[in-house]
Parts: sequence; C-alpha cells; structure tokens
Amino acid sequence: MLGWFKKKEQITEIEIISPVAGTIVPIEQVPDEAFASKAMGEGFAIEPSEGKVLAPFSGKVAHIMEKSKHAILLEHSTGVQVLIHVGINTVGLKGDGFQPHVKVGDQVKQGQLLLSFDIDKIQQAGYPVITPLIIPDGQDQVERITINIENNTPMLTPLAIVHLKS
Repeated sequence: MLGWFKKKEQITEIEIISPVAGTIVPIEQVPDEAFASKAMGEGFAIEPSEGKVLAPFSGKVAHIMEKSKHAILLEHSTGVQVLIHVGINTVGLKGDGFQPHVKVGDQVKQGQLLLSFDIDKIQQAGYPVITPLIIPDGQDQVERITINIENNTPMLTPLAIVHLKS
C-alpha cells in the first residue's frame, strides 16, 4: 500500500521569459553573425530599456564569464542551459560596466537579479547593447524549441518554450 506518496511530475517543457526589460528582437536581427545565423543555437534578443538581467526561470548559475562579466549561463533542473549575453563584443570592456549579483553554483529563482550593466557606458564604448538569449545547440534532452515573440510582448510572457524529449 504505497498510494500515500505522489509520483514526481515529469517536466515536458521549460518556459523562458525575457531576462531583460526592453524591446524583443528576432535573433536574426542581432548584429553578430554567430548569433544571427543561429550557429550557437536558437533564441531571441532584447534591446534593453534598463540594465538588469533577471533569471528567465528558476535554476542554477552554471557559469559567469569571470573577467568580462558580460555573459551568464543558467541551468534548469532538467539540465537544459541558456546563455544570456549582454551586448555584442562587450568582452572588450573587460568587466567595466558589469556587476554580477550571483556566483557560479548559486540556486536562483525566476525573476531574481543576476547581473546589472551600464547601458550608457557600453554604448559610449561603441558596443551594441542588444542582449541575445540562446538555448545552445547540442543539448540531448531538447526535442525542439518554440520561439514566441511579437512586438510589445509583456515582460512575463514566455518568449521561448523548450520542449523536452520524453
């Protein structure tokens, strides 16, 4: 008589909300061929209206670019990872204008502040501030990815859904 415990619900999809407030842009419009051609994976981008990166889902901080602080890799409990990359070629700023609020290994909740950045400083240095979110290719548990972007998409609306293999 083991009916008293509940079977753990299997996750079949992950909803990803925008990590940054701003205008949602198709990934193909990012002024960097590696992102625009989807060579790194599927995703979308945001033209930021404020310099804060929030967790697009609850998970674990898998990696932060240590010296440049311009990109963060977040891992869902299913093992699926997403890359949030603030700006284009902003590695050249060597961390100037970026402030991480988490460290590698931290557990984070959806909406938690991960990173802040200075939009003006990035633009004054001559870098585009457009921020891609990529679901990197090569993740075995990913069956397919649905991108759901429209103009004026509300901040908490899922912009990408990662469908997992069963």
